Amino acid sequence: MSDMAIQDSYPPEFAHCFGCGPGNPHGHHLKSYLLGYETIARFTPDLKYSGGVPDHVYGGMIASLMDCHGTASAAAFAYRKDGRTMGDGRRPIRFVTASLRVEFKKPTPLGCELVVKGQLLSLQGRKAWVDLKLAAGDQVCATGEMLAIRLPDPVES
Repeated sequence: MSDMAIQDSYPPEFAHCFGCGPGNPHGHHLKSYLLGYETIARFTPDLKYSGGVPDHVYGGMIASLMDCHGTASAAAFAYRKDGRTMGDGRRPIRFVTASLRVEFKKPTPLGCELVVKGQLLSLQGRKAWVDLKLAAGDQVCATGEMLAIRLPDPVES
């Protein structure tokens, strides 16, 4: 596993995301790492993120963790496919969410570390499909699939 989080390779103009941007002082600062052929992020939501079921995480938090982890995963997989290293000084590879499907399998408990994992399903042109799972301990609480779109490189004038 790389010592550098995928999000830590984002240049300042892309570091403002509330969920994962290292440059947002008010955000969650989610950190995703590439480990072999999957990505992994760990996050413990604060108690203020409770949902409709007492002592459980609200669904929007779960979706936001999967959203940020999914786009970071897509970028990491694209870097690998392109034979590049994150933070290599070249134009950064960035993805945005085109669609995110989340299936809530079990209530997600508060007060414990959540683990989000991503696996590449397909990378074709600017489109990346990423399979996502969010677990609390051994319990898979949510699964999902993301279609992420790679931002085009700016046209040089």
